[in-house]
Amino acid sequence: MADTCFRIIFMGTPDFAVPALHQLLNGPDKVMAVVTQPDRPKGRGKKLSSPPIKVVAEQAGIPVLQPTKIRTEEFAATLKGYNPDLIVVAAYGRILPASILELPRLGCINIHGSLLPRHRGAAPIQWAIIKGDEKAGVTIMQMDVGMDTGDILLPAAIPVHEDETAGSLFARLAELGGTTLIQALDLLRQDKLPPTQQDHSLATAAPPLTKEDGCLDWNRPASELHCLIRGLDPWPAAYSFIDGQRFRFFAPEVIHRPCQQPAGTLILADHQGLLIATAHNCLLIKEIQPEGKKRMTVEAYLCGHPLASGMQLTRE
Repeated sequence: MADTCFRIIFMGTPDFAVPALHQLLNGPDKVMAVVTQPDRPKGRGKKLSSPPIKVVAEQAGIPVLQPTKIRTEEFAATLKGYNPDLIVVAAYGRILPASILELPRLGCINIHGSLLPRHRGAAPIQWAIIKGDEKAGVTIMQMDVGMDTGDILLPAAIPVHEDETAGSLFARLAELGGTTLIQALDLLRQDKLPPTQQDHSLATAAPPLTKEDGCLDWNRPASELHCLIRGLDPWPAAYSFIDGQRFRFFAPEVIHRPCQQPAGTLILADHQGLLIATAHNCLLIKEIQPEGKKRMTVEAYLCGHPLASGMQLTRE
């Protein structure tokens, strides 16, 4: 199978999937079609916006399918008509039924944004930071009917930087996913990609995040809040209230010093940021976003909006 050119259907939607599709389009295999989510209203004008993957596919002249339902005989028949050897999935956003998983002769493989079995679910990259993982990665996996429970084909890891955000890690793992996919396909061509069963006892969940997950509890240690704020950047963003106004918080730094004040007390507000008491150590917030305003440095905000020491940050 060393000279095999695979016929591939690619399923993906957001920016995370773009590097993988680019890699496929520049490689030896044939992308027969791209499946992505339907166009969605976006922005204040609610104009229909195409998924990033659709834009790339159309520029490359690849047929694009945007089904509203994938669990139909008609859609399965449409995919079968392309006679794919393999379906490659990267953040498509829907769970595939058995009728699709069993359709290609080589099955379906997924680029998952974690080192499985850790962080199974919809938000693995955010949870890697929230949980304070020292390394993150991608796993090329054989898909089955479970939620990220299939056999591992090829993992790849990178270190998580101290100031890493979900946004920056997304970008790095997207690129890693693309290069690792190509490595996996080359190994598959050589019959050198044996599946390895996951150790299900080590599995952790990475459920979708909501806006409510961003509400900061200052009775937690600064180290945990540091991870949470970075893991929720850029969305849904961590927040707290100061004098009844909601502020989203970014760019945190743990300050290793004891706090005499109650957790949630604003110790100091100056050009360096907001120094806030927590359950253990203090947290310095260097960037904020007031309700209805743009994200800015604390220094810029304080130029016209001084904040007094001793104010209490609250959950509402």
